[in-house]
Amino acid sequence: MLLLSVATVLVVLTSSTAVQAQGLEAGVGYADITGPAGEVPMMGYAEASQKTAGIHMRLFARAFAFRDAEGRSAAFVNVDAGMISPMMKLKVIEILKSKLGSTYTEANVLLSATHTHSGPGGYHGYTLYAISTLGYFADTFNTLANGIARSIELAHAALRPTKLQFNSGQLANSGVNRSPASYLLNPESERARYEHNTDRDMTVVKLVDANSGKPFGMLNWFAVHPTSMNNTNLLISGDNKGWAAQAFERFMDYQAGTNTLPGGQRFVASFANANEGDVSPNTDGPRCMDTGEPCDIATSTCGGKAKHCVASGPGKDMLESTRIIGLKQFGRAMELFDSAKEELAVDSVSYSHQYVDMSNQQLTVNGRRVRTCPPAMGFSFAAGTTDGPGGFDFTQGDTSGNPFWNLVRGILSKPNQEQINCHSPKPILLNTGYMTFPTDWQPKVIETQLLKIGPLVIVALPGEFTTMSGRRVREAVQKALADNGMTGAKVVLSGVSNLYSSYVTTFEEYQAQRYEAASTIFGPHTLSAYVQQFGKLAAALATNTAVQSEIHPPNNLGSIKGWSFVSPIVYDSVGTNRNFGDVVQQPASSYSAGQTVSAKFRTGHPRNNMMLGGTFLLVQKKTENGGWVDICNDACVETRFSWVRTNGVLGRSEAHIEWDIPACAQPGIYRLKHFGWYKPVLIWESPKSFSGTTNEFTVKNSSLRRFLRRTGYTIDVINGKIGGGCLL
Repeated sequence: MLLLSVATVLVVLTSSTAVQAQGLEAGVGYADITGPAGEVPMMGYAEASQKTAGIHMRLFARAFAFRDAEGRSAAFVNVDAGMISPMMKLKVIEILKSKLGSTYTEANVLLSATHTHSGPGGYHGYTLYAISTLGYFADTFNTLANGIARSIELAHAALRPTKLQFNSGQLANSGVNRSPASYLLNPESERARYEHNTDRDMTVVKLVDANSGKPFGMLNWFAVHPTSMNNTNLLISGDNKGWAAQAFERFMDYQAGTNTLPGGQRFVASFANANEGDVSPNTDGPRCMDTGEPCDIATSTCGGKAKHCVASGPGKDMLESTRIIGLKQFGRAMELFDSAKEELAVDSVSYSHQYVDMSNQQLTVNGRRVRTCPPAMGFSFAAGTTDGPGGFDFTQGDTSGNPFWNLVRGILSKPNQEQINCHSPKPILLNTGYMTFPTDWQPKVIETQLLKIGPLVIVALPGEFTTMSGRRVREAVQKALADNGMTGAKVVLSGVSNLYSSYVTTFEEYQAQRYEAASTIFGPHTLSAYVQQFGKLAAALATNTAVQSEIHPPNNLGSIKGWSFVSPIVYDSVGTNRNFGDVVQQPASSYSAGQTVSAKFRTGHPRNNMMLGGTFLLVQKKTENGGWVDICNDACVETRFSWVRTNGVLGRSEAHIEWDIPACAQPGIYRLKHFGWYKPVLIWESPKSFSGTTNEFTVKNSSLRRFLRRTGYTIDVINGKIGGGCLL
């Protein structure tokens, strides 16, 4: 059982910084970036009604710093967020410069989002991505920027002599292609080279302390959308990627005997994304909600309506699906981690980086001179995906548009004939390349980047590349490296990195104009332009040639700051003869493993204090001497903190706390605690803290075999991993 108390500060993760670099040094860092847990629109599904109302698991920035014998540095950060915005990265670099000088720059820092769709929004500077989140929200932006910078700072402080060990393998039954008809448009000869229509490759890099021989970190890349939590979810969550990362970290700490709670762990595990653009975790596939029949494969509709076609599974609900897909990633990663024996000889740490105007790239494809286009979104973009259908009557695969929406489009920005021809066969719904109020609606200047840690080359994909698009980029980088003398490189794709430029499909997939193609913003030759650009960067990397940027992205922070429409907190109240923290629903007197403990408290608005590095809840167990030890906090995947507004006019709300008792829970006496802050009615008073505690309850001995039958787990799963089954 995990027993140590909640970390209340950001913890430096096992530091032994060397004065003089000896070979490769690496360090890991970890910071809470959960953000506002109440009434802030989430970033991902563009569903206006999906606003934060509690926490399923906290979000974190997981940083990995590297330094070679010559003192050259780089940092990779896996961020539990929907995406990265350029203004966010610029702010991170600004903070780092004030702390660490010129060690870290835009060129040698790679920020890669997990792409969870269950995190608070309000951090994007491009208007299209800010509309659904009601513009800019300082609490979200500052939490992300400060947390990411802090994680890098901690990783830098923890640099120590390190060995890297590499492994890769395949993970099956953890994702399905949500646009299989588009994939089939790729050349048969190309498809024949691959067994599956999704990338099943998982890459693992183990970080081992060169002095002690003990591992302290793990980098992982695998392509799958973190959309197990669907667009009805209101709890902040790292989704399946966050689940896998927490499982790995807690297991490694358990094995090391440190038993820390999430947020205070010593081991750091990154589960980064790759070419997940067309990969859904909802492995039961799309079906019609009204009939249960399969959806139309070409248009993802049921009776002509996209909103009825929804993918789900493999669990009975989204929480179980998140656990299953997270568990699969965790399990395969642990197998690869345990068997990683190939040591990477790290001769140097370097990078190749360039900003390019992706809206006007000239290139030759099949002997024909072509170009990319200013950004635009097609009609099928508004249809959404089977992971989260759109709210209007759009369908995927639309290559013609319709008169009504053409009229609406004309009011915003009517595309000229050159733009129409450039994007063909995409019918343009939003002519975003020509829409600039209050900021540019989508980016034109794109950040492209490669990081090299010895033979490991990380490709920063600035958007969501489909399976085949990613394969083509990876091959182009591998070839350019080899052609320029760098053979044997380990090339990995890191998706949704540094900024967000929507999707990238192949030219062939673009013709079908499903959601991913309609969201390929620079036209049909977008991928070819990226293949050309990343090949150029790879050649420069292999030959140690500097690449200059003649253009830079705008910093939209100043322009977007005034566009914030998240409602402020006026006051909190509980009524007369009542107190904040009062328990309004006590748990039952006794439970067994596999059951869920629940309680309700009078509470204040969670935005009064985001509890960064802290928690809104604790599960505690009574010790033999009458004291209490912390078992779980609100970062644990076994717990849920739900914030429920009971009366908006009077400012009243409740905290609903749940704890799923794991199979390995020790019998004994337990209790739940809730922590929060409330804003007094007198507007000049600052928020005040409070806490509440439930009655004690008993967790009894349980029948493990009965629990296994009910949940479908096996004895091997329970006994083999995750601290004896504590996460299950």
